[in-house]
Amino acid sequence: MSVPIITVVAGPAGCGKTTWICQQMSSTTSSKNVIYFSPGTGNIPIDQTRVAAEFPELKVFGDGQEVEFINQLVATELAYIELGFYLELGAIEQILDNLSYKAIAILPSHLKDSEYHTWAEKIITGTDVDSSILQTQLWRAPTSGQVIDEDSLNEFWYEITHGAYGHVSRAKGIFDVADGRSLYADFVAGISATDFLELDLPRHLEGRPQRFSGMEVLGQNLDESAIRQTLQDCYLSETAIAQYQEQVKQILIEESIQ
Repeated sequence: MSVPIITVVAGPAGCGKTTWICQQMSSTTSSKNVIYFSPGTGNIPIDQTRVAAEFPELKVFGDGQEVEFINQLVATELAYIELGFYLELGAIEQILDNLSYKAIAILPSHLKDSEYHTWAEKIITGTDVDSSILQTQLWRAPTSGQVIDEDSLNEFWYEITHGAYGHVSRAKGIFDVADGRSLYADFVAGISATDFLELDLPRHLEGRPQRFSGMEVLGQNLDESAIRQTLQDCYLSETAIAQYQEQVKQILIEESIQ
């Protein structure tokens, strides 16, 4: 039996852990013998959903699937485990039960002599996030089954990232919008904002989508009730969803016959 190469990646929020893992997987010849596990995300598997959309042949595991992940290792060549900033570095020992692994820390260039430096075998310079900010609140909300008006989502995301609900150091989410697309949003304080990224998933144009969507906000003095209410205000009604979907289907039909 071959021994898989297990790589555990850790670092502060927003430093680029998922991006680095995706870059490594893109450089492999095939994702059929690669697996990915991100523990601690509960019912908000944003990174798992993004990775699964980018690498459809990849086996992706989340909370509650620890046993399946360990069992899958025997048929795997490469395994990546992403430790969220909210998990203790020692948590990996319990998950892997003494299996050997390579410890990688993705860190901002200014961070020196941290617990990551003691733990990691290799340090990789990532996004230059401000790791000195005391991040006291982590707010998460699933939105699965909801469809969001894209203009309202753009306005809401602008408010989130410009201090309308408190000091936000990191925000990310996956949202189903009215034209059937699934959009990924990612914000790190101090880093230039980027447009929403469309995930490589089929357009959903039949009723409410039966796939994950949700968001996560990290920061200080967050007005969680206002965030929740504003997000809910972006949700479309059953009637509006049906109208949008019919319009999009008609547009797609017309485009296909041109």
